[in-house]
Amino acid sequence: MTIPADYNNRVYAGVLGKLIGVYLGRPFENWRYKEILEKLGPITYYVHDRLGDPLVVTDDDVAGTFTFPRALDDYGISPDLSAEDIGKAWLNYIIEERSILWWGGAGNSTEHTAWLNLQRGIPAPASGSIETNGATVAEQIGAQIFIDGWALVSPGNPAQAAKLARAAGSVSHDGEAVHAAVLWAAMEAEAFVSQDVNHLLDTGLSFIPKDSLIAGLIADIRQWTSGNEDWEATRQKIEDNYGYDKYPGNCHVVPNHALMIMALLHAPHDFQRGQMIVNTSGWDTDCNAGNLGCLHGIMLGLEGLEAGPDWRGPVADRLYISTADGGRSITDAVDVSLWLANLGRKLAGEPAEPAPKNGAEFHFSLPGSVQGFRPQGGDIAVADLKVHGTGKALAIDFEALAPGREAAATTPVFTPLEVTGMRTYDLMASPRLHAGQTLRASVTAASDLTGTVEARLRIRHYDGSDKLVDIDMQDGVLLAPGKTVDLQWTVPETGYQPIADVGIVLATGNGRANGRVLLDSLTWEGCPDVTFRRPDGSSDFWRRAWVSNVHFFSKNFPQDFRISQNRGEGLLLQGTRNWTDYAIEADLMLHLGDHGGLVIRAEGQRRYYAARLTRKGELQIVRRRDEQEDVLASVPLEIPFETAFTMTVSASGERLSAAVGDTVAEATDPAYKGGAAGLIIHAGALSATRIRIRAA
Repeated sequence: MTIPADYNNRVYAGVLGKLIGVYLGRPFENWRYKEILEKLGPITYYVHDRLGDPLVVTDDDVAGTFTFPRALDDYGISPDLSAEDIGKAWLNYIIEERSILWWGGAGNSTEHTAWLNLQRGIPAPASGSIETNGATVAEQIGAQIFIDGWALVSPGNPAQAAKLARAAGSVSHDGEAVHAAVLWAAMEAEAFVSQDVNHLLDTGLSFIPKDSLIAGLIADIRQWTSGNEDWEATRQKIEDNYGYDKYPGNCHVVPNHALMIMALLHAPHDFQRGQMIVNTSGWDTDCNAGNLGCLHGIMLGLEGLEAGPDWRGPVADRLYISTADGGRSITDAVDVSLWLANLGRKLAGEPAEPAPKNGAEFHFSLPGSVQGFRPQGGDIAVADLKVHGTGKALAIDFEALAPGREAAATTPVFTPLEVTGMRTYDLMASPRLHAGQTLRASVTAASDLTGTVEARLRIRHYDGSDKLVDIDMQDGVLLAPGKTVDLQWTVPETGYQPIADVGIVLATGNGRANGRVLLDSLTWEGCPDVTFRRPDGSSDFWRRAWVSNVHFFSKNFPQDFRISQNRGEGLLLQGTRNWTDYAIEADLMLHLGDHGGLVIRAEGQRRYYAARLTRKGELQIVRRRDEQEDVLASVPLEIPFETAFTMTVSASGERLSAAVGDTVAEATDPAYKGGAAGLIIHAGALSATRIRIRAA
């Protein structure tokens, strides 16, 4: 397999197509055709505002699609990745009742049923099989909606996409659901090298049984659409022959797959028309539109997304991936696309491309990319500020910037305010930026810049009322036309509140300024030096900054943090994979439990190091990897329940150390290079009055 020359851009177009489709169809998911026409009319653009919803939301279609391919990183980058290993990734990243899935109950939600099977020790593919769960549960839509990532890492290699898709789909589904997923993944992989829709269909069909219901459905729809421009007539035939009333369950794959095939055949090379057809047709609109949007994006490229209204502008590359690895939850289409593209290169036996601009968090190197940056509004914001990507930098265009006004552009690095308006799916996320880290940015003033303009870095954090507060670096840098300057700032403490946004602000001290400023890159480095405590006020976002799988993260105890776990092990985590060599120190009290203590370098809820005080009187360092737990070091230490103690755990390279007073345990292990920190408790309760992160 040869990687296409425009591979990065095509993956990016596929990811954007997925996002646009999901965000377009999400507000009226599960509506019927007649209801859509009566209340909304034909769907030609975003309607979220008409229904009181945010545009960019947490959604299973997005989160699952871009989480499950992490199994390639965790268990080996190979086309032979097993369903069992993908199932292990489910258990590591999916927090019960809180992330990714529709938690509709056993026998109702296919994914919830499969997750429960995995949790009980039934490995994939048995976890999703008809034999285990019955045909109704196994043949709902979920395998198909999560499938795009496996195609995006398989450009021009439909056999590989089909193989990976079958393994991934089998974690939770079986039968026709897996056939639909395999077919669509193979079509998307082939769409990197062909725009012939009939060829794509034939390619997909070659990987599923000829006598399958999905194959028969496609034959019917091909016949119904041949020489027929009336998509509504085709939709009616689908409802008559393959409608929801023909299949059990709440969201069967067959009717929805039929709508996707119909929309593709009626709009083979028209992104907007395809989205109009598949969304106006109803049923599982966000799922169907997301899959179709991804295929169209791959096939037509970024240019195909530009033919019609501005689909990309409102999205601004934003996406949320709610998992136990909360430092990767607030991300963007550029970051996800380049990660997937490098997985694809490795699967093809080629080297990964180096990260753009020396690994900058925001580098704007894909065409039109903005990586979540948007104009910041407010009473002093300059009018008509335009923020857009040039393919090399972020352009900030302004006119009549006068004293007392500002031109600011920011991007989220933590859960946004509009999370409170999101329906159905929770957002589990940690801030990506913390006090003590060094912010750096490279800024270039366009040659036609007029007036005196000063640039500053900015963070925005939540306050005690869950409102955003701006903090700017004190000493701005004066910009000169055609010149590049570097900004650097150590992030200050924020009163124990999480940082929500980061960006740049432009201002002038005299006269008016007009022109363009280019943000070439913005990034941060270094270990945080931050203390976590419960802040003053009625704030809630400080709690949201902790990714929790514990049964209770209590509000009503005097301690700043108190977690309780009814059974098994529970974690409370904050941090990112960029936290590598660091120490966590906390003032703790074990109230009850088999063990409790601190976690370091966590890569989810089943992959981490922990230092724990046990009921049997030991200080242990342990490594957790999926269901396997290994004690790396153990020394005697007796501390009764309800007794305060301070524990420090550090990781530097492969060296691990845990200390309580004069008692020290040490170990060496290479498994985890970086990750989040936090608290751990097993079948009991643990509290902390202070948690500090600092360099090791």
